[in-house]
Order: sequence, then C-alpha cells, then structure tokens
Amino acid sequence: MDVNKELMHRLVAFRRDLHQHPELSWNENRTADRICEQLDRLGIVYRRDVAQTGIVADIPGGANRYKVALRADMDGLPVFEKTDLEFSSVNNGVMHACGHDAHMTMVLGATELLSQESDLPAPVRVIFQPAEEKGTGAIAMIEDGALEGVAMIFGGHVDRNYSTGTIVAHAGVVNASTDSFQISVSGTGGHAARPHECVDSVVVGSLLIMALQTIVSREVNPANSAVVTVGRFDAGTAPNVIAGKAVLEGTIRSQDNDVRQKIITALQRICHSMGQLHDAKISVKICPGTLPVINTPEMAEIAQIAGISVVGQKNTIGLQTPNMGGEDFSYFMEKVRGCYIRLGVRAKDRESFPAHSSKFDIDEAVLPIGARFFYQVALVAGTKIASEGK
Repeated sequence: MDVNKELMHRLVAFRRDLHQHPELSWNENRTADRICEQLDRLGIVYRRDVAQTGIVADIPGGANRYKVALRADMDGLPVFEKTDLEFSSVNNGVMHACGHDAHMTMVLGATELLSQESDLPAPVRVIFQPAEEKGTGAIAMIEDGALEGVAMIFGGHVDRNYSTGTIVAHAGVVNASTDSFQISVSGTGGHAARPHECVDSVVVGSLLIMALQTIVSREVNPANSAVVTVGRFDAGTAPNVIAGKAVLEGTIRSQDNDVRQKIITALQRICHSMGQLHDAKISVKICPGTLPVINTPEMAEIAQIAGISVVGQKNTIGLQTPNMGGEDFSYFMEKVRGCYIRLGVRAKDRESFPAHSSKFDIDEAVLPIGARFFYQVALVAGTKIASEGK
C-alpha cells in the first residue's frame, strides 16, 4: 500500500510537531498525548501509561492470537538544538537529536496503513517506548506486559550514513553492548610547589586514560569491533593545589560478549596495577548496560523481503560498517524473535550531521518509506506466524 499525499502531509506535520516539543526520558507526557490523539482518530484500542509514559496499541487480525510487534522509541536528548529549522525545539536544552521523532512518525504511519486492512494475517501490536536513551525503557515495558502474546518484534533507526531510500536489513550484529564504568582515584593532595609530598591524582588519572587505550589496540583481536572511551575526568579545585582525588567515567562498547568480558577484566587489571605503581588507591565500578543487538538470518530475511518490496533489491542492503551505538531493543529480542533495521536519511543536497549532534536532522522523504516498510514487515511476519500455526 502506498502513502498518499494526504497521509504524507500528516506524517510531516506530526514529525515536526514532535520535533518542536521533545521530552526527556520518563517525561514523554505531551508526546504520549499526541500519539493517543492519532490512535483515537484511527479508532485503535490502546493502553497508555505503560511503564509510566509508554503506549501499547493493538490492531486485530488473523485467526492467531500471537502478534507481530512494531516498536518506536519516544524520548529526546539533553542537547541544545542548533539546526535553525522553523520547527526547532521550543524546550530549551532538549532536542530530538537521535531521530526518535521520525521513528514514532513512521510507525504511526504504518499503524494507519494497517488499520485500513480488512484481513491482516496476524494481529499487530504497536509499542511506543519511553526512555530508550537511558537504556531502561524496554525493560520497563516488558515488565508491564508489552510483549505478552507477541511472537516477533521489529524496530529500526534512521541513519545518516546511508542515503535516503536505503534500508539496511542485516543478519548478524547491528548494535553493540553499552557498559559504563566509573574509576575513583584517591591520592594525596597538597601544594602544587611540593609535588614530592603528594600522590597526584591528575597524573595518575591521565596515565590511566592513556593505558586504557591499549586494551582495544593491543588486547582485542583487530577483527573484533570494540571501544573504550573516557568521557569525563573530574579532578582538582585550584591551579596551585595538587588534587588528591579524581573521578573518570566512560563507556565500553563491544559486539561480542567474550570480548566484552575481556575488556572489563583488562580495565580492572590496569587500574589495580596503576594504583600499585603510583601508590594510589583506585576503585572501579562497572555498570552493565544493554546487550548487543543481533539479528538472526531468519528474521533478517523477513525484513529484507519487506525492504525489497518498498525500495527494491538494490537499495535493500547489509550493514556496511560496524555500528557501535547501543540499543535497548536488545532486551525485546532476548524475549522474542525480532529484527532491527536502519533507514537511510542522508539527503544529496545538504550536509548531514551525526546523531546526538546539536545540528542533527533527517531527510523527511524517509517518513513514507519507513511507514511502508513497517506496514509491509507486519504483513510478511504475520504471514510467517500464520504459517507456523500459532
């Protein structure tokens, strides 16, 4: 089913409204109101306030009780927008800098197309999920019953690394794990003119940052993608005082669970050894994050069939480069079969900026493409569910 001009106009207007009014994780109240208004217009039964601000809607179909699920994330980011768009964020310091406004719009467009079908092969559940950026929204939705009766789930993300009209339906790893760490360095503070009387936590922390870079470069197989990044270094109170304490915080990204554990073990070993070397006390706290997102060949094939029907075989491709971003969609795929795809949003006539950038924007031509893809994948997956006799 094609997207007509009237629906296209609604998709663009809806996306721009969401973009102009972004909300942070667990505060997506206006966003939820706007989605519910559209579901009411379509006459679709839904449950709101799922996991605080989430929404679960059900479209009946088929003789099977097992459903195909489509998921869209809802939250914005704490970013000051600098796009100069006419519909830039009016919520100062909050921005849809990761395309969640587009995700909601495309899935809602698919919902409208599906609602017009008189005989779906299987019922469809539409999940609007809060707090993806926190990595905790999917778990909360699962705990509140969002996956009950669901046999397969599909989600996706806009990606400026691919031109508009490209759908990436990849068998294998598509997102990395996202663990974080906090390292506390306790030395001995003192006067900057008498460093021999102190244990300088700034020096120890700086050496740690450099040493941690050798984990990926010298301990991880170059064939495996991995990242160790220190994103925060907090120490010191004055230029003439040697800091006695320092805190380093960062992230670990990996696409393989064995590599993930090897990095964590190496980080702990290096911190312990650095403390002994410089007579400092160093403690390490690892905060487990989301799991890698891994599409099975069976689920990727369903997404590929849907993608080919929308953009053609030439424009339905596999992942070209490893993606080290995290996604709590992995928690859904722990429970049920699923596939996570990427939709190109790079326009030919303007510069593109990375996700989480204050200048991030999308080519809105992706909106009908995404709506048609999610519509089509619901039909293909529903037919698969029906054939399995569920």
